[in-house]
Amino acid sequence: MKQNISQREIAHLLGVNVSTVSRALKGQPGVSPELRKVIVDMAEKMGYRPNPFAVSLRYNTTHTIGIIVPDIAFNHYAHIVKWLEAEARKNGYLCIVTDSCDKYSNEVDCVERLMNMHVEGITMCLSQETTDFSHLDKLNQYNIPFVLFDRVADYECSTVSVNDVDSAWQATMHLIECGAKRIAFLGGPNKLKQTIDRKHGYLEALREGGLPIRKELVKCGQVSFNAGLSNTLDLLCTPTPPDAILADHGLLSQAAFQAVISKGLRIPEDVAIIGFISDWVSDMFYPRMSFVKQNIREIGRKTFKMLLDKINGDASIKHVVVNARLNIKESTMVYKNKQ
Repeated sequence: MKQNISQREIAHLLGVNVSTVSRALKGQPGVSPELRKVIVDMAEKMGYRPNPFAVSLRYNTTHTIGIIVPDIAFNHYAHIVKWLEAEARKNGYLCIVTDSCDKYSNEVDCVERLMNMHVEGITMCLSQETTDFSHLDKLNQYNIPFVLFDRVADYECSTVSVNDVDSAWQATMHLIECGAKRIAFLGGPNKLKQTIDRKHGYLEALREGGLPIRKELVKCGQVSFNAGLSNTLDLLCTPTPPDAILADHGLLSQAAFQAVISKGLRIPEDVAIIGFISDWVSDMFYPRMSFVKQNIREIGRKTFKMLLDKINGDASIKHVVVNARLNIKESTMVYKNKQ
């Protein structure tokens, strides 16, 4: 049986016009009952399936949106996509998910490919390399609605993010209240707005807590497990190593935990750790890691809602902030008893 046969091929086989085949398959008038049965029977025999994407292109409404994430295999982004896609499905939209592999060149390519597929809008979590926003300029030039989520930028567009400054401040203040004196910050690239904001919250907490700001305890670089492992080991090898670490990304949090254990140090007695991770990831560690819980469901839902509003004509620029909250587990809890 031939798959994906077209109406034109059916018309050729039966010696009729394509318009006749189209009317017969749609149940429209203008085709005799006898001919309609012949056309329908032929379509079923040949495995004909209508192409809704081609039809939607004809009317310039694909009901399809594009999603770009830095790493679809990483649970944080995968769960945001899950909730975003669920909201899209409720509203009759299909999602095309693309992965930039956390590289700027791939992100630009993803945007170009999605534009060529005539998606009605794009949601995007920026790569850690992104500092040039010319691909966003292009989306504006062609009037393609888009929304940045999670990792956003100082760019004139709508965004959905978490309260990065305040959540990092809360995490750092918790460590100070536990008695930490040398708190390290493990972050992504210094040009990434998410890193900038979380580092700002960390520094503000140190100032308010009366602790000195020590540049050697701030390690910012690539977001990867290996980079996090290397930077944490460097911190632990300094003459006065940290007694607490705030890691601003899930991979960095996991790397910091592994590095501390590899040095034969105890968590939290020797080094306390707080990370920006998910609750189920926290439960994978022993002791369980204290973490900043980001409301992934709301990020996904609000991102789609904002994009849908834009698709429907809302040209305003909005910045939605989804609150994160601190969850205290054993990686800092026992630390309170340290003197």
